[in-house]
Amino acid sequence: MPVEGGSSSGSTSATRHPKQKRKAHSLSIRRTNSTEDRLPGILRGDMLEGQDSKLPHSLRNNLLELFGQIEREFENLYIENLELRREIESLNDRLTGDGQAVDGGDPTKGALKAKASHSTSQLSQKLKTTYKASTSKRRKVHLLQWRRSAMLQKASEMRIVSSFKATTGSRALCQLLKEYVGHRDGIWDLSVSRTQPVVLGTASADHSALLWSIETGKCLLRYAGHAGSVNSIKFHPTEQMALTASGDQTAHIWRYMVQLPAPQPPPDVSALCDDDQDSSDREEGEVDGDGPCEVPTIRVATATLKSHQGVVIAADWLVGGRQVVTASWDRAANLYEVETSELVHALTGHDQELTHCCTHPTQRLVVTSSRDTTFRLWDFRDPSIHSVNVFQGHTDTVTSAVFTVGDNVVSGSDDRTVKVWDLKNMRSPITTIRTDSAVNRISVSANQRIIALPHDNRQVRLFDMSGVRLARLPRSNRMGHRRMVCCTAWNEENQTCNLFTCGFDRQAIGWNINIPALLQEK
Repeated sequence: MPVEGGSSSGSTSATRHPKQKRKAHSLSIRRTNSTEDRLPGILRGDMLEGQDSKLPHSLRNNLLELFGQIEREFENLYIENLELRREIESLNDRLTGDGQAVDGGDPTKGALKAKASHSTSQLSQKLKTTYKASTSKRRKVHLLQWRRSAMLQKASEMRIVSSFKATTGSRALCQLLKEYVGHRDGIWDLSVSRTQPVVLGTASADHSALLWSIETGKCLLRYAGHAGSVNSIKFHPTEQMALTASGDQTAHIWRYMVQLPAPQPPPDVSALCDDDQDSSDREEGEVDGDGPCEVPTIRVATATLKSHQGVVIAADWLVGGRQVVTASWDRAANLYEVETSELVHALTGHDQELTHCCTHPTQRLVVTSSRDTTFRLWDFRDPSIHSVNVFQGHTDTVTSAVFTVGDNVVSGSDDRTVKVWDLKNMRSPITTIRTDSAVNRISVSANQRIIALPHDNRQVRLFDMSGVRLARLPRSNRMGHRRMVCCTAWNEENQTCNLFTCGFDRQAIGWNINIPALLQEK
């Protein structure tokens, strides 16, 4: 077929071989020397608008633009081929006139092959470069992923080793001595008496409070005067009296008299830890032979405090033991006279239910905690002025706030933090301890100022006042609590069994914490 502006003379066209004509005919792209013969991309898009296509308009325009660029590249190559062809034909005419011929019989075939080979070589080189670059990037990515996985594996191994070392150390410093089993429902609170004989008291959801021999683990007495869950128990500072708070909207004061059994030889802790019997196999309602049915029972309270309109969740004795304070779900805390059972003050101000109350060991100070994420400090040191301070340091329910022997308050919360505050400047905490589970009723040892944290996840951890973690009580299928740990209590008068924990697994546990070794290891 004729090519626009292609041949220079008719004689030159006549000398072409048939193969040349067929090859020129097979090319589908025409050479154009003016912009009038070339359709712009917009015109092509308009022409294709009538065609049925599911592609978006912008994507079609981009594709048309790319196709236009490819078309222009082929046009340039085609023009170069035509020029080379003319030069080869001219040279071939000269050689023919001189009686020589080009080897191969087809003068244009070699040039086209050379040009195609050159273009193919360039394209191959670009592909190789691109492949090498992408391969290099993939190798770098794989190398980084491999290094990251190796580091994670190493860190995991280090954590496992560290956890194993911590568990081993905790078992050496914190040993389980005694289990107190006898309640028929979860134990919410426990306390150690401050007068002789020293006994352990537990408050349970089974509507009872039990008194235990610390050394033998034997139940000594049962109080059954409440009509609802017993939520807390506290002992009088100088007399054999106990104060219990209940879900029946009352708090009871009752007297007790117990006689401790003969002491028994200390248990073999290693044998207890290595016992083949799994304590988790014990049935939930099963009790030991010395259960509460075989002990004396008190059913009538010495005094009943009745001013609340909701569950009484906690109660405590003020210094001296002449007054008590109660905390309730009716959002109020009440102050009572022990001798007359009369209401002295109603402490209101919390926006939601109260969760705990605590009194200072040497001053007339009360701290109440609430589900409104705050705790309040009530000052009764001046009889004429009763001041209150509100502290907002948590983001969830404050489960408990307790005093230390010094001028500190320690608060625990469902926001998984424990904060230490200075009474002289309580604008912000001096220490914040972050944990991995909600914190329940905490306790602080009076002498060594060690904080015991009971958690929802069955763990019990020990920290000092500066926030340094000292130990974690050992827990396994054969020892420790099997359900949520609700409360802790220190007993520093007894060097053997000096920490108690209770939980919703219906048992209390006595532990031996080697405090000197613990502090030395820190």
